[in-house]
Amino acid sequence: MRIAVGADHAGYTLKEHLASWLAESGHAVYDLGTHTSEPVDYPDYAASVAQAVLDGRAERGIIVCGSGAGACIAANKLRGIRAAVAHDGYTAHQMVEHDDVNVLCLGSRVIGEALAEDLIENFIKANFSREDRHIRRLDKIRTLEA
Repeated sequence: MRIAVGADHAGYTLKEHLASWLAESGHAVYDLGTHTSEPVDYPDYAASVAQAVLDGRAERGIIVCGSGAGACIAANKLRGIRAAVAHDGYTAHQMVEHDDVNVLCLGSRVIGEALAEDLIENFIKANFSREDRHIRRLDKIRTLEA
């Protein structure tokens, strides 16, 4: 799978680990930074990852910041992005299956490397169910975006 990854300075170390791990696992990783631990603004990196998903450079996106919350808020400002924070396995797959989430947001100050890997596995292996009730709900979300 083609996966765009990005992080602010708080998520930099975890993002670096995850980008390497994803590449070693056979995924095409599109690393959009940051590439140092110098302070940066998370909305810039959230927008870069979200845009990569929207324009097809990546099938899914992963953004890491301190809590996952700020990056999630920023990514969701781009029409067509459905970003969510997950810090447990159930949420990581259910958000794709029911809500067609295309960007996973993680908090580097909340979880460690092993849990992050498990969450990403759940996220990238999941598929949208295409059940009528979920399609109906996504249509309502699209109406809210308009």
